[in-house]
Parts: sequence; C-alpha cells; structure tokens
Amino acid sequence: MSLLMTYLTTTWSSEGEREGRVGSAAIGAKGASNENILYVTDRAPMTSDGGALSYSSVRARSMSFGSVALAAGQSVAQAGGNRRGVAPLNVSEITKLGEFPPSPYQIELTADGPRRHRATVDAHLKAAATLQDEVSARLAKAKRKEVVIFVHGYNNSFDDAAVTAGRFCALLSRDFVCVLLSWPAGGSGGALYGYNIDRESGEFAVADLKKAIRIISATRQVEDVHLIAHSRGADVLLSTLQHLGMEAYSTRSSPGERYKISNVVLFAPDIDLDIAATKLFGFVSDPDAPHGAVAEPYDVLPRIGPLHLTIYSSPTDMVLALSRGLFGSVARLGRLTRDSISAEEAGANPLWRNLHLTGVADFIEYDGRAGFGGHSYFLSDPAIERDIIALLRDRRKAGHPDRPLIEIRRPFWRISTDEAAPGQ
Repeated sequence: MSLLMTYLTTTWSSEGEREGRVGSAAIGAKGASNENILYVTDRAPMTSDGGALSYSSVRARSMSFGSVALAAGQSVAQAGGNRRGVAPLNVSEITKLGEFPPSPYQIELTADGPRRHRATVDAHLKAAATLQDEVSARLAKAKRKEVVIFVHGYNNSFDDAAVTAGRFCALLSRDFVCVLLSWPAGGSGGALYGYNIDRESGEFAVADLKKAIRIISATRQVEDVHLIAHSRGADVLLSTLQHLGMEAYSTRSSPGERYKISNVVLFAPDIDLDIAATKLFGFVSDPDAPHGAVAEPYDVLPRIGPLHLTIYSSPTDMVLALSRGLFGSVARLGRLTRDSISAEEAGANPLWRNLHLTGVADFIEYDGRAGFGGHSYFLSDPAIERDIIALLRDRRKAGHPDRPLIEIRRPFWRISTDEAAPGQ
C-alpha cells in the first residue's frame, strides 16, 4: 500500500500540473502565439494575487461563462525550449460574460401546483441567450460553423484546462469555435482523497455540462458539435451524454441528431469498461424506456446520425493501471487493446456486440511512452496530433491514408508513432 501511495502522490497529484505544462509547451508550429476561447464553468470564482478574476477548485452553485485569453509566455530560450520550438501559452485574462441562476433552480408553490420560479426562469433564459449570442459572434469569425468542446481530467486547475483547450484550438487552425467546459477538479486532500473529491465534483458537474451542451448545440448557426475529454473527464462526459441520450430517446431522436454531436473523442478514459457500456447503451437497450409518449419495445431505434466515438487507449498507461487496482475494475477503458480481449469476451460483451453492429466507434491503441506516467500522450506525441487533425478538421475516417493508423481488426487500430516522442 505504501508503494501505491507513493506512486499516487508523484503521478496523480501531478497529472493536472503536468498536463497543463505539456499542453502549453506543445502548441503546433502553425499555431498562433495568442488564443481566445470561450469557457463555461461551475467552479467558484476567486481573485488572483494580482486582483484579476480566476476560478478555484471549489464547487459553485451557479454556472458562469465568459472568455479566456491565452498569450505566449517566455521565449523558447528563456523557457528552455521544447520539441516544437514554440513558447508556451499562459492565461493572460479571464472575462466573465454571464452567469446562470443557482442550481437546482427555485421552485414555487402556486394554486395549480409547484412550478419553476418565474424570475429564476427569466434569469436562465437571459443567460442562455447571452451564451448563444457569444457562440454566434465567434462562429461568424470562424471558417466552419462547428464547435469543439473540451472536458479536462482529474486535478486540473482552471488555467491548466484553459491552456489545453487552447492547444486543441491551435492544432485545428482556429477553423472552429473552441469551448472549455471546466468542472471543479483539483480539490485538496492529497493524492487518494483528492481523487475521491474530484470524482464527486465530476458527478456534481454533470447537470451543468448537460445544460451547457444543450444550449450551445441549440445555437442556430451551429452545424456540428465535437466533444473531447481526457482521463476522469471522460467519465463526466459519458454521464452527460447518458442524460442527453435519454432526453433525445424520449423524443424519438438521438444525441447526434438532436444535439448535433458529430465526434466524441476520449483520450485515456478513466472509466470502468462495464460502466462505460451501461452509459453508452443502457437506456437505448431498455425496452421499458419511454420512446415518445410510451415505451415501444419492438420499435426501430432512432438513427444514430453523425455521431462517432473515438477512444484512444494505451497498455502502458500506469495511471489507469493504478485506477484499475484502486476500484477493483475488470478493465479501464483507457487501457483496452484488442489483445486484452479474448474472442469469447468479444462475443459475450454487449459493448463489443453493439459497437460492432452499429459501427459507431473506433479504438485506437497507443503503445508509445510519451506523457507523464504514459497518461498524457495526447499532449506529447506528434502522431496523435496528426490523427486528431485528420479526424476533426479533415473529416478522415479510420483507414484513410491521411491518418497514421494501422488496422489490427476493426474497430481496433494502432497509431503509427514517431520514433522519438518526448517523455521517453
């Protein structure tokens, strides 16, 4: 146990810090020295040492949104350089644009029964309109009417997460509107207890993330929404999609069609395999679930639409190996490979049967050593960068020659990595 705690202290407690630092140092050569992204958060606001607005790891009852500016930091020479020869980004300014009412929203009792408090509803609608106006203004300047939303992992500060979201924006050449959905990670309590605090904070944030994605996708000019999550953020995002999926199913639709979700990309997802299967397919496979006004057990299921799931995993991810041991998990989704699944398991597991039947997912195996603890490789290896650009910006499917993938057995692929990835 002492060895486990030592590794947790040096690995998990540093995940957010290292993720942010690597992300800030890995902006693509074509990326600009400054970025400006939209943020939505249910972190509590705080004042930085310089008196500027920032956000803490404490949970807020209300969801805020605004703009975060990222500027180039030290020169390459001052910063010690990096593999791309580009100076890191740092958060330079946070500007709050609006705030939703405290949640859960207030209920009032009327002669006809309980209803939502009218003033609270008015405040919600005003905040939603302001958020959509900001998304529309950014879409007007973007080359494509698409939104990329990033959800960070465990122990990330707001600044860490903003820098990583800015990195994705730079990779995609600002063709898209970039949004950070930041939940209150980074709670105190040490490596083990801090992880548990963040785990519950992630559960707390699901309702707000659902609200944010629903509002952003309903913006009239939005054509497609792409969702990216890392590590613990993948569990938060899948829980959010589970709720959105139930909403869509009850209206005889699907998340892809109702919320314009095109790509869901999970890097090193820190979630149990069986739990992931339940969140992805539990509601839609339930014959008693309302499909419209009533349940229709034998009815044809809604069309999946444009939604596609891409999961990056690594058998060398030591952080997820510890997570598996800590929770007694059969397997963590972010360590899954084709070789780790027997033919019998593949035939019996409903996740594989459903994914193979629908063709909705690709599993991409990474066998390099980039990233601290083998967990943040998506911030470090140029091959991952090329693949995410080909997937999101160029709309290339797995198997296209522009993607650095080697087919194992569909839906499993292996990414062709550079020989000398940083961190090795």
